[in-house]
Amino acid sequence: MPRIIFKCPYIKPGTERAAAHLNNYVRYVATRDGTDLLKPDKAGQPATKKQRAMVERLLRDFPMCRGMFEYEDYQSSPTRATASEFITRAIEDYGVPAEAQRSGFGGERRSSEMSELSPQGRSEGYGACDDADQIAKRENYVSYIAQRPRAERLGAHGLFNGTGDALELSRIAEEVANHPGNVWLPIISLRREDAARLGYDNARQWQALLSTYAPQIADTMNIPWEQFRWYASYHDDGAHPHVHMVCYSADGRSGFLDKEGIARIKSGLAKNIFRQELTEIYRQQTQRRDELVRQSGEVMKELIRQMLSGTLENPRIEQLMGELAQRLKSTSGKKQYGYLKASLKAVVDEIVDELAKDSRVSSAYDPWYQLREEVLRTYRDDLPDRLPLSRQTEFKRIKNVVVEEAARLGEHTEVFTPADIQEPPQAGEDAGPEPEAESESSDVPEEASEAPPAVVWSDRYKRARSFLYGDDETPQDHEQACRLFMEEALDGNALAMHDLGRMFADGTGVEADTEQSHAWYAKALSAFQTVERQRPNRYVEYRIGWMLLHGVGTEQDESAALEWLEKSAELKNTYAEYQMAKHILANPSAKRERTRQAVDWLTHAAEAGLDCAQYALGKLYRDGGPVAQDMTQAVIRFSQAAERGNQYAMYALGKLRLEADDPAAARRWFRQSADLGNQFAQYQLGKLLLCGDGVAKDTAGAVRWLTESAEQGNQYAQYALGKLYLLGKDVPQDRESAVRWFTLAAEQGNEYARFFLDHMDDSPSLFASATRLLHHMGRIFQEQAPPPGGGITFVDSKLRRKIREKKIAIGHKPDDHEEQVQRLR
Repeated sequence: MPRIIFKCPYIKPGTERAAAHLNNYVRYVATRDGTDLLKPDKAGQPATKKQRAMVERLLRDFPMCRGMFEYEDYQSSPTRATASEFITRAIEDYGVPAEAQRSGFGGERRSSEMSELSPQGRSEGYGACDDADQIAKRENYVSYIAQRPRAERLGAHGLFNGTGDALELSRIAEEVANHPGNVWLPIISLRREDAARLGYDNARQWQALLSTYAPQIADTMNIPWEQFRWYASYHDDGAHPHVHMVCYSADGRSGFLDKEGIARIKSGLAKNIFRQELTEIYRQQTQRRDELVRQSGEVMKELIRQMLSGTLENPRIEQLMGELAQRLKSTSGKKQYGYLKASLKAVVDEIVDELAKDSRVSSAYDPWYQLREEVLRTYRDDLPDRLPLSRQTEFKRIKNVVVEEAARLGEHTEVFTPADIQEPPQAGEDAGPEPEAESESSDVPEEASEAPPAVVWSDRYKRARSFLYGDDETPQDHEQACRLFMEEALDGNALAMHDLGRMFADGTGVEADTEQSHAWYAKALSAFQTVERQRPNRYVEYRIGWMLLHGVGTEQDESAALEWLEKSAELKNTYAEYQMAKHILANPSAKRERTRQAVDWLTHAAEAGLDCAQYALGKLYRDGGPVAQDMTQAVIRFSQAAERGNQYAMYALGKLRLEADDPAAARRWFRQSADLGNQFAQYQLGKLLLCGDGVAKDTAGAVRWLTESAEQGNQYAQYALGKLYLLGKDVPQDRESAVRWFTLAAEQGNEYARFFLDHMDDSPSLFASATRLLHHMGRIFQEQAPPPGGGITFVDSKLRRKIREKKIAIGHKPDDHEEQVQRLR
């Protein structure tokens, strides 16, 4: 596979030596004569002792030399010729800047000094060492890149930029020398055969490429385009032609480039230069990806058939699939990977990694990964460690295949082997202002939209959203929404591109297509970035940050995401303020100053009417910590969020009213939250109605709400229903239903449910006596009421204490069976 070498050293301003070096650098790269050629009869001989010593010194002082083509050539064939080529390029690329900062390029030594060396001396490498001295003494590096013998001239010299105008070398050298800011000195190198095959063996082609790519370089260097200045020269050197560049910001203030930025520039150059080769690789990748998905699906179906026939020899997959199938039965909403809770996603991921151990799957995964690494080799010197299949976002389709097969498996069998104990789901977790849309990443380049990018809430875009969500005047029509979004996207509207990405990801109005989803998300992100460059906007900055934070349309990059979000938050974008506050407050090691800033951001977002910020602020005042505990403020903030339809705030208000011994008000808030699908509010409401403690008793209503909660996976509601059906108190006794609900609760770690299940098969007379005793105890939710075992005696105090400790350890409150609400710290 062809490969590109890219390095980007830079010179800091502020000293006389730095100024001298910048002046000399410009002239040096224009005038250097180069090392005399070795005689053919000596070139192929082994490198001399002095050459080898020089190579070792360069590698020690400049470790990045190891990534040069010339060093690779020397490694494969350590001759005098390859040693001389490596030494010359290494000194050119690394020695000049370092030496210049030490000596300022004082004095001159002309190429005539080389003639004083005998041919033997030159062939033994003395020429290369003397070359280093010449480089260190040159007056002008810009002139070197413009005028050296192997620099292709576009007039009087070889210097060019994107204007196409004739450039005045002396003026540019002086300008660079006196520049007050950082100056970057990129070097781009290709192998001779690649440059010739692809047409990058002349200055004009490089000028065309760099003129097109310069805006991306400026963007990555964090330099506004109108301030970006660059010059370059093409050197037709030996086996590795290369380009020298000089880049800086005209205002002397802008500009920052780190390792990640250098990698992005290098990647972009490689994808432009090797576009034809990469396109073919992407096509092969797509074929192999589809083959891997197909093969994984077939293997998964075969494993399911073996499970049902009792012939499966992989007990781990059998256990995991049984657990997933059972838990999916009590999971509401879409049965797709992106919509599952984190604990269920973890089970799916483990199944996928077990699946990857199958030789049929691994034999399809390896060739795909080899192609991926072939692409990476075009612009990376080292390859990252291979990721397990479950962490490859390219293959979310495999995860959805696992979910689909597990759901089908659940239709064939009722009860599976109990799963490992899982933590109970937590209430109060809001997804923030954006839905949890996930997408696959793809290396396939997508064409830009047909119109210039924009962020516009046009009438057509608003109509599309009305069709997408439906309202009082517009019935929901996903196909119509998709059509209008498509028209908007083709007109360049980044917002419509983003919505199309979500629709293709979810299969809303269209057939689900992860590749199309990623393509539209990627276009949206690119459009947002273009709009931001043209005219900074706090809302666009928030959208860019959110997409980077969630890895939508791009690889996830939390560091870059937080930079964008903070920039937007500082400009008072309420969504960005909420996201930044949420991130900081979730970090226990955040400094006090940052925590205060987070509270300010959260307060501003809440006062601007953002309900998730109002709810989060209410939790802060309720629990204390970053702010002083203030229940009045907590109620105010919860009420504000509840008025805007926030189900978690409604639930929190119900809990507060219950603690204040106002069950009637608690019932009202629980009912509002329960109507919106909150499983914890449904459980609390069912408990209130069943006990009739301060409210009218309503057994039928209680069973309905407990059932809705239990069907969403709430273990406390499952346990309560199991006891109801077991004891037959206010409902017909139903042993089968009791076993079902106890099993589901026990699988989530409920010790009481497990106790009932373990004693279901005790002798009928003993069990009946025990249940009658419990029936007469009255309170079904009383904590210390597990049934007897082995005889008509209650659990001894030691065992009861042990059960109580386990119960508290998995999140139960000491006086109840409900969850502890996850609080914002």
